[in-house]
Parts: sequence; structure tokens; C-alpha cells
Amino acid sequence: MTNSPLKILSFGAGAIGTYVGGSLALGGHDVVYVERPQIAKMLNERGLRLDLSLDARRETSAADLIPAADLVFADSLERALDYGPFDIALFALKSYDTESALQGISPFAEKMPPVLCLQNGVDNEPAIAEILGRENIISGTVTSAIGRRDAGDIVLEKLRGIGIANEHPLSARLVKAMNASFLNVKLYESAADMKWSKILTNLVGNATSAILDMPPAEIFGRKDLYVLEMKMLKEALDVMDAQNIKVVNLPGTPVKLLAFAANAPAWLRPLAAKKLGGGRGGKMPSFHIDLYSGRGKSEVDYLNGAVVRAGKKENIPTPVNLLLNETLQAMTDNEISVDSYMKKPLKLLARV
Repeated sequence: MTNSPLKILSFGAGAIGTYVGGSLALGGHDVVYVERPQIAKMLNERGLRLDLSLDARRETSAADLIPAADLVFADSLERALDYGPFDIALFALKSYDTESALQGISPFAEKMPPVLCLQNGVDNEPAIAEILGRENIISGTVTSAIGRRDAGDIVLEKLRGIGIANEHPLSARLVKAMNASFLNVKLYESAADMKWSKILTNLVGNATSAILDMPPAEIFGRKDLYVLEMKMLKEALDVMDAQNIKVVNLPGTPVKLLAFAANAPAWLRPLAAKKLGGGRGGKMPSFHIDLYSGRGKSEVDYLNGAVVRAGKKENIPTPVNLLLNETLQAMTDNEISVDSYMKKPLKLLARV
């Protein structure tokens, strides 16, 4: 039975949900999506589109279309669960949508399968565990870069992989199934090591880019802003060290080199800046995209804010993360205008 197809419930057809769930569907697994009614209706007519041509192993030069007839798109969790029982649920929502999603899950907790949490930050698993129990949570992280063209329509922009914590009887089976679907999955013995190492990659060049409206390459090209970024990372590393959490490399992502850069001698700055600044190409980071979308939501408190909260608990000062978190959150909440620090790095640096 361990080699039989998985029955998967995916919360949303966003970038990660479409990529992971769609890849598993292409691999022969059964996937049911739960989405908002309007999106569910559209996807029931169109199906999913996955441009995975970047991955030569898939032997495709065009977008893979998964017909709606091969999937289920339910307009409520209650209806989605009618297609169960499920082996696993994919939870890859933005962290700021976790609370509302859990309110919808709570009445159906007894029918829910174990949840693979692929979200950024370290606050989501505990929140889900309050509803479903810690024994039903599997921590995960995604390092592949996925571009979202529309609901259920994505493009693989950079192939790296996925990390899954070896903390559940299903973990090994998931890794095998996902690797057979070309998702480049690695098993990690420590969920904390994996999730906090991902936080390091999410922090760098993210909040500063949004606050200053500057691309990462420009930020890392300036000595003063580069120093600010390294101070921010050093605070996170100190918080990790206080919790006995280790830096680990993630699939396709040399996180240990990033940690080394935070403590590297000054003469290595030009090399590190070139590597960090060019890592995203011309794409702006997620905090910038969220801020300028006008949706009034940001994941900054789940990343920089998580460092601040853990620092307080461990008595580790985190002034740079605190400044970036409070400033970007104030912009998101319209307490200060988005042009307050636009192209004004010296104004921001003066507050450190």
C-alpha cells in the first residue's frame, strides 16, 4: 500500500499549491483543491497550467495542462472533504492567511488528514497544531522559485527543491512520492533547523527592499545597506544559536554560505554582494510585491517579527529586525506612507 497513489487535499491553487499539487497530479496522485467559489468555478472549467519546461527531466517545452476532469476543485472545505478520506493536506498559504484558514478548518478538525505545512516562518505549525494536534503536522519548506501568472497557472522560475522534516510516519512516503514527481525533496531530522535556515534566506534583501523601494542588487551594492543586512542576519543567527538551532543547507540553497557572509571579513563584501544581489535576477522580493499590491498584508511579522520575538525570549537584542518589522508593518497598515523612505536609505539608516 505504501506505493499506492496518495490522496491529497490542497488548500488553495496559489503558486506553491499549484506547483506541488499539480506535480503530484502529473505523477499519478489524486488531488482535490479547496478554493474560493469564484476561483473554483474558473478552475473547474479550465484546469491547471504548469510551465515546468525549466526542468529538463520532465521533457516538456510547453505548459502542462491538467484537465479539470482529472482534478477536483471544491468551493468549500466541507465539499472537499466529501472526496476523502485523504492521506495528506498541503498547506501553502501566505502566513497572514493562516488564522482565517484555521477558522474554517476548526469545525472539520476530526475529518482532517495530517498537514504538510510549506509556509514561511515558524509560527504556522504551532497555530495549526492548536486545531489538529502536533502529531498531525509535518514541517516543510520550499526553495524552488515559482511564478504565479493566475490562479492555478504557474511557471517554474528556478528549480531548487523542497525540505520535509522527518517527524511523522508519512514523511518518508511523501519524500518518495514527491521525488518521483521531480520535486527534489530532502528529508531533515530537525524541523527547527530546516525552518529557521529558510527564515535566513527569506530575510535577506526583503524588508529593506520594500521599505526603500530598491531592488536587492542595488541594496547589496551599497556598503552601508550591505552592513545593515548583515547585522540583521547576525541577529537571526544569534537567536538561532541561543536556541541550539543549527544552520543547514536547503535543497539547492547553500544557507551555510549565507551565514558565513554575515560574519565574513570586509574584503569579501564585493563578492558576497554580487552573489546576493544577483540571486533574484530582476524580480522584486515578496515583501515589496505585497506592499505595492495594496492588499494591506505582509509576512514581515512572521519573519523579522519571529526573530524579534525569539530574541526577547532568549534575551538577545534584535534592533535591526525590530526596526524593519515595525517600519514595514506601519507602511502595510497605512500608518506611514509608502514613500516615507522611498529611495532614502540614509533616513532609514539614521534610525538604526
